[in-house]
Amino acid sequence: MSKSLGNQVFPQDVIKTSGADILRLWVASSDYSEDLRIGPEILKTSVDGYRKLRNTIRWMLGTLAHYRGDDTPWPQMPELERLMLHRLAELDAVVRKGYEEFDFKRIFAQLSNLMTVELSAFYFDIRKDALYCDAPSSARRKASLQVVNMLFDCLTRWLAPILPFTMEEAWLSRHPEAQSVHLEQFPLIPAEWRDDALAAKWQKVRRVRRVVTGALEVERREKRIGSSLEAAPLVHITDKGLMAALEGLDFAEICITSQIELTSAPAPVSAWRLDEVGEVAVEPRKAEGRKCARSWRILPEVGTDPQYPDLSLRDANAIREIEAAKA
Repeated sequence: MSKSLGNQVFPQDVIKTSGADILRLWVASSDYSEDLRIGPEILKTSVDGYRKLRNTIRWMLGTLAHYRGDDTPWPQMPELERLMLHRLAELDAVVRKGYEEFDFKRIFAQLSNLMTVELSAFYFDIRKDALYCDAPSSARRKASLQVVNMLFDCLTRWLAPILPFTMEEAWLSRHPEAQSVHLEQFPLIPAEWRDDALAAKWQKVRRVRRVVTGALEVERREKRIGSSLEAAPLVHITDKGLMAALEGLDFAEICITSQIELTSAPAPVSAWRLDEVGEVAVEPRKAEGRKCARSWRILPEVGTDPQYPDLSLRDANAIREIEAAKA
């Protein structure tokens, strides 16, 4: 920028057009040890990043309207919930060190990746079925709501110094009795949440999942299926370590398919593979059964409950519980 050329970008203009938090986001995500660049396209990137973060916060707020304060002890939580708590424990150290060293770029990069990749595109995507369709008494649903509440509390406090107006709005929406998020301390994260062995296991789970979702994306592109819930793929896994990592998990839920089958048998040449994951191959197949009108899963059991012939057994029981609570 040069005064003689008159090409300055004035903070007041950015604030007037996009808001103060967008300007602060650009500052926080910039490497101030080097020359800085700013302009319409760079600010547009900040706006896009901000919108993704705001949408994640909004989704959590909507979900937490159903949270009743039920607490599940950490050891009794499903693995997926404990994995998210592990990530909070990892990021707690990063965030605290980052603020101490004024390394805002690293803080924002880590938290942005958590919210847009690990939460929106992974954890929330998987848990939407349980949150929307499980019965209110479901232990899985209660644990998920508890973890979403913990995620919200941590993320709003961690991001408050960078996005003060947005996090204030979010915090007071969730806690209307509070004075301000800026009067809150950073949360104290229990050391027991850190579980490196669990994280290593789920790296393997996500490695297999990536192959399955890649194969399903090809099926959607070729218009052989409309959504992943129409699929029931056969997954060939020749690596014993990868197969062991999936033991005890509902892998159909993790891949967001109606059904799934795992086998250690070698895959045919026609099976779909990712080049970097040669131990995993996928044979796409369509799910068999009828479509549940509530969860949209396609299962053979749909229609076997005489009271709710359009629902799966899980969803029929959930509706019964909800209606009994209203009676």
